[in-house]
Amino acid sequence: MEIFLLVLAAVFPIVNPPGSALVFLSLTRRASADTRRFLARRVALNAFFVMAGSLLLGTFVLNLYGISVPIIRVAGGIVVAVAGWRLLNQGSHKEEEAPDTADSTDWKGMAFYPLTLPLTTGPGTIAVMISLGFSRAASTSWMDEFWHVAMILLGAVAIAASIYICFANADRAEKVLGHTGTDIAIRLSAFILFCIGVQIFWAGASELILGLVGQMPQPATLRRAGA
Repeated sequence: MEIFLLVLAAVFPIVNPPGSALVFLSLTRRASADTRRFLARRVALNAFFVMAGSLLLGTFVLNLYGISVPIIRVAGGIVVAVAGWRLLNQGSHKEEEAPDTADSTDWKGMAFYPLTLPLTTGPGTIAVMISLGFSRAASTSWMDEFWHVAMILLGAVAIAASIYICFANADRAEKVLGHTGTDIAIRLSAFILFCIGVQIFWAGASELILGLVGQMPQPATLRRAGA
């Protein structure tokens, strides 16, 4: 139960289903209600698989390609920040598009990118799940490791369920807030998304800078070398 609550406490604020639902609503405003519910279900499933894959295979993939977690945070933070910046500038301009553009939109193609990755389960979520995957390697027995992984996956299921509930009912929030209130909420969510991207980028960049400084020779070492 402690592990389950840890996953919720660590991942839920990053995913932020209520705030992400407004971004989802902005990007799918021209879609029908049935299409939006279909996308909500697909995004929730995709989000679970992203979290489960990061947990179970993240360390293997990183070791295979020689990629460090700070690099993932830097690259992913840039992607999230750019997505938030674009949405912040666009606002409700998507409503001004011609109605026939909705018919030609490949909504299914948007289910994974950008709705799942990076807007819902982005680099921050992946980095947290990979960190949890590292921690399971320290389990004392296979039974401890089994329950460790099971509780993390159960937490991922709970987060995926919250994603579906919030995304599928995003249009109700628009009815409550109204047109102006929804536009303001979307812009605030986009700004928060931009800030999250900058935070993820800075977390990764700080680790890289500290690692670089730690590898530099210290003044005492230089004086001994000169002597």
